[in-house]
Amino acid sequence: MSDKLMPDDTSTDDMTSDGAPVRVVLAKLGLDGHDRGLKVVARILRDAGMEVIYLGLRQTSESIIAATEQEDADVIGVSMHNNGHLTLAPEILSALTAAGLDTPLVVGGIVPTEDLDELYTAGVAGVLGPGASAEEVAESVRLAARGERPAPSVG
Repeated sequence: MSDKLMPDDTSTDDMTSDGAPVRVVLAKLGLDGHDRGLKVVARILRDAGMEVIYLGLRQTSESIIAATEQEDADVIGVSMHNNGHLTLAPEILSALTAAGLDTPLVVGGIVPTEDLDELYTAGVAGVLGPGASAEEVAESVRLAARGERPAPSVG
């Protein structure tokens, strides 16, 4: 089940080329049960004018892809604190490709700096670590929605 958080205020920066708010699917992938940060990110993005589809904990690649298709999402954001980012992010990217989707993936969580190149080579659009500001979070999603790569905010 997903919760939709509608934007409080939408600027043109937070809209797609057709004038609709950026739609973001947010989820925790796998068995990681820590979701406080993802809930904060959901609120940040909603307050920045984006529409958030919050899937919550213990999602699979398949459930994330299904929600992305059903909700016509512009960006996927996943949070990982279980050191599975080098396995799970490419798994989602493969599932996106298999579904015929080119939705950008932004990864948040504990990601060592030395893993950034591998994630970007795999096709991850952006990486956010602990301590990323609200502005960095919103800008990363905006840039990913436009097909641009934001600067990493880790370490």
